[in-house]
Amino acid sequence: MILRFIYTLFIGFLLATFIGVGIAAFYPSPKRPEPPLSIKYQQPSCEELKDCAALEQLKTEQENFDQSMKIYDVKEQKYNRDVSIISIIFALIVLIISLTLFKKILLIADGLLLGSVFTLIYSIIRGFNSGDSMYRFVVVTIGLAVSLFLGYTKFIKSSK
Repeated sequence: MILRFIYTLFIGFLLATFIGVGIAAFYPSPKRPEPPLSIKYQQPSCEELKDCAALEQLKTEQENFDQSMKIYDVKEQKYNRDVSIISIIFALIVLIISLTLFKKILLIADGLLLGSVFTLIYSIIRGFNSGDSMYRFVVVTIGLAVSLFLGYTKFIKSSK
């Protein structure tokens, strides 16, 4: 009995990891901009430089880096939303497969079911990083609906 539980848990984790790694492989995240060397190290004051033009250049580099970070943050939020959508779709597909095609093979069906729940959790976490509260609400609503449906189908309907 314990071996069945471990196998089901293993299938669930492996499936969620497979989906997450697959999304990252085929839909790479945006690249974070590299800060200029002058920002990585302590910036000297105007007296230490004896040249205010060099200090102005440091300020310009900082402003350019800040601007590129703002652009990156917007791209990262969009990426997180897209990954959340993709993973919700995969979670629903795996859920449907586990409740229909593998209905008779309970060991695999339970592993796939658990994997779809883990993938749904992954999707909700990515959705929270999207920066959009309305989208967060939609993702959590989908998660709640799937959980209620899953609980009814797996535990109440199957016991009748």
